[in-house]
Amino acid sequence: MSQQHPTTTPSSTPSGATSGSTSGSTDALPVIDLSLAHGSADDRLRLHDELRTAATGVGFFQLVGHGITPAETAALTDAMRAFFTLPEADRLSVSNLNSPHYRGYTRTGDERTGGSQDWRDQLDIGAELPAHVPADGEPPYWWLEGPNQWPAALPELRTAALGWIDRLGDVARRLLHELLTSIGASPAFYDEAFAGHPHLRLKLVRYPGTAPDGAGQGVGAHKDYGFITLLLQDTVGGLQVERPDGSFLEVPPMEGAFVVNLGELLEVATDGYLKATSHRVVSPPGARERFSVPFFYNPRLDAHVAPLDFPLAHHAPGATQDPANPLFADFGQNEWKGYTRAHPEVTRRHHPELVDAAGPARPTRS
Repeated sequence: MSQQHPTTTPSSTPSGATSGSTSGSTDALPVIDLSLAHGSADDRLRLHDELRTAATGVGFFQLVGHGITPAETAALTDAMRAFFTLPEADRLSVSNLNSPHYRGYTRTGDERTGGSQDWRDQLDIGAELPAHVPADGEPPYWWLEGPNQWPAALPELRTAALGWIDRLGDVARRLLHELLTSIGASPAFYDEAFAGHPHLRLKLVRYPGTAPDGAGQGVGAHKDYGFITLLLQDTVGGLQVERPDGSFLEVPPMEGAFVVNLGELLEVATDGYLKATSHRVVSPPGARERFSVPFFYNPRLDAHVAPLDFPLAHHAPGATQDPANPLFADFGQNEWKGYTRAHPEVTRRHHPELVDAAGPARPTRS
């Protein structure tokens, strides 16, 4: 997308694209072609074999054949680039400090992962809905449902971002159906959890280079805590995926592909058969900028994520246990826990009664 002198923009894979490794290294992420879902029986078998291998192994892959066009991608990335070139006063006019729903702009360094400062700024956007102020007896996670904040100087941003949520929501729904089919489960098993108003979110993220103190944490190592993440990254690089031995694998940008990873709730729902993998972003060197757009496909806030019924459930190794990060079967509790800890200033301003309950910042999403 944009560096100091942008020359290329991420674009979608054209119709008919096929999967294949971007390098000769066997250490590269798998590349999976979603368009195989509309092919022959052999094509579908290949798709499901590749999905199952990736989702039970590294937990990450590159997705092509998704149908998002270069024009759609350019509309979003152009609007994002324009947002980050707005005067600071315009960006701060939509600060997330204004929003009890954790929507809006976060200044560089104001979000934390694992208790440490992330050197990036971002705009948090979700489905455009009326504010749901929890009534007596309702859980506080309903605060996460509400309106976005849009800069008055950039009306095209609203159109591009909400259109992106709709389009990627469709891609992620199709991908989840194929993923569940690949492990022998009913593709519609979680349809009810996504009925109504699923909690679809995206971030427009800028990494402005290395922090002044030399720290390289663009965003610290973490796992996503929902279902599926689709990441559009630019040409700069910096995303790294943790290997089983604790080392990190670089994820080089691949034009036209989304980087896909699975969240903790799918790992919990399958008792560890599907894998959520820790990942991080290393800041680009010097003052070079990196841009990315993660999209989070998650169920309704009040959805209860039931254990998945699939033939190989008895072979599941068990989900990762982290006493510092308890996971709940009710999605809203996990999402609320993450946002209240990752954005402590918003929590203190709008939900002061939760400050002590929120505890130390846990890893958040990239």
